[in-house]
Amino acid sequence: MAGHSKWANIQHRKGRQDAKRGKLWTKIIREITVAARAAGPDLDANPRLRMAWDKAMAANMPKDNIQRAIQRGAGETDGANYEEIRYEGYGVGGAAVIIDCMTDNRQRTVSDVRHALSKNGGNLGLDGSVVFMFQHCGQFLFAPGTSEEHVMEVALEAGAEDVQTDEEGMIEVTCPPGDYAAVKDAFQQAGLEPEVQAVVMKALNETELTGDDAVTMQKMLDALEGLDDVQEVYTTAVLDESDV
Repeated sequence: MAGHSKWANIQHRKGRQDAKRGKLWTKIIREITVAARAAGPDLDANPRLRMAWDKAMAANMPKDNIQRAIQRGAGETDGANYEEIRYEGYGVGGAAVIIDCMTDNRQRTVSDVRHALSKNGGNLGLDGSVVFMFQHCGQFLFAPGTSEEHVMEVALEAGAEDVQTDEEGMIEVTCPPGDYAAVKDAFQQAGLEPEVQAVVMKALNETELTGDDAVTMQKMLDALEGLDDVQEVYTTAVLDESDV
């Protein structure tokens, strides 16, 4: 597939998300608040809060903002009461889409998500309609040129499930969600810096899109990620970078 490069897709997606940094902070604050409410304000005892904290630091969020979000979640200050909702649907060419949201208004959120999908050739599905096409896991992606031997040694010793290198030299490490923090710490101590690291819904198979289909799918992803209530968007779609 001309222009099909998993590494280029990842860099392209990351760049588009970084361009929305103002909204990114808002989304991270919600994640911190919900994580602190669910399991308390102690980073060491709350892996989800630790991940949200790391995400906030990577986004250069001031520590005062982070602490206020933790206090709000722990009930020390007043704030909106967010609930987590997952929507499943289909995009262009039958590509599967998972949309994870946090909202204080369920009706508003489902309306916004449905509109973003239908406006760009997609549709909302039933619960369970596409989630089986994804694996819930910790994921670490290393740039081409990173020592595969070093990554594999550290990863497997820390509890990773799988290490794969593609034809471009990109290294992907996956682990159970519960082992994410341990694998992340092991890489950090070994001086290995992933380009991407998160607990994700990883597509088990890819839907390759080109031409107008790729353009329309990119518009759909941008529309979904631009919604205030949307935290994460996962898809099986891989887009031809020469088109988007």
